[in-house]
Amino acid sequence: MAVRHQLIRRTPEAVWEVLADGSRYADWVVGTSRTRPRGSDWPKVGASIEYMVRFGPWKAKGETTVRLSEWPRVLELEADSGPLGTARIAIEIRPWGEHALVIVDEHPLGGPGGALHNSAVDAVLQLRHRSMLARLAKVVENAPRRQADLRS
Repeated sequence: MAVRHQLIRRTPEAVWEVLADGSRYADWVVGTSRTRPRGSDWPKVGASIEYMVRFGPWKAKGETTVRLSEWPRVLELEADSGPLGTARIAIEIRPWGEHALVIVDEHPLGGPGGALHNSAVDAVLQLRHRSMLARLAKVVENAPRRQADLRS
């Protein structure tokens, strides 16, 4: 299991706004080159996003489905990367003073990733999460501030 956190200098609602935009996942999810929500109900439970994963010349399609959605604090996803298997990705957003503490907890569920899950896999996930959370922070912190986001 790989757990990592990142302080984002915006409100939990501002973080949720980015997570709730299924078309922006390629902006911050490491490894995805293109994302597209299936339908218009993202991030409701059962909604999904299709994406393309690239590893050098190799490409594969995947799909991520919402398994739990509690605005604006919890988003749990199941990523199905086809031949790579499936994974649970839980994103928790906690208020931290005027900011948001984002915690990502990911672990393989099935397929080769689940069968081969070990500390080396977790180390790779930690590196991926470090980059992914830094990208998420950049996207959220550079987004235009809404009136409700402004603090006195």
